[in-house]
Amino acid sequence: MSKKPVKKKSDKTPKKAPLKKTSAAENLKSLTDQIDQEKQKFIRLFAEFENYKKRTSKERIDLFKTANKDLMISILPVKDDFDRAFKEIYKNKNKSDFEGFILIHNKFNEVLKKNGLLEIEDLIGSSFNSEVHEAISQIPCDKKDKGKIIEVIEKGYSLGDKIIRFPKVIVGN
Repeated sequence: MSKKPVKKKSDKTPKKAPLKKTSAAENLKSLTDQIDQEKQKFIRLFAEFENYKKRTSKERIDLFKTANKDLMISILPVKDDFDRAFKEIYKNKNKSDFEGFILIHNKFNEVLKKNGLLEIEDLIGSSFNSEVHEAISQIPCDKKDKGKIIEVIEKGYSLGDKIIRFPKVIVGN
């Protein structure tokens, strides 16, 4: 029987590259650079999180302001009827018969105002703006009233900063 030569383990293991000797100052600089990089990452992440909190907070506030938008839109025709009836009462000579109705009308308007519904006012005589007004018709008029609102057919309303119903107007031509 023939014997195979036995190899030593030291022959198989690759030789490691000699470690580069670094000074304590270089190690310290390397570590401080790493700490600075991690600090910058943390600062950016913190800033992104703060921006996220501000954005979601603003979105939540906007949502609360316009949460009852659909309800307000559905109430507007009732308010229009109330306002028309209110005008007719003042044509009647005996206003004392309608004092209760007047109180209800005023209370209804106050509740709507408290919930953020505002009437778009002071339209007659102002310039027509297609982004804010809805033109129903144009009528011939003097030069001075050209492009101005002559009559308001249906009032406009805003809820917070957003217009929920544009005023329908007649414009001078």
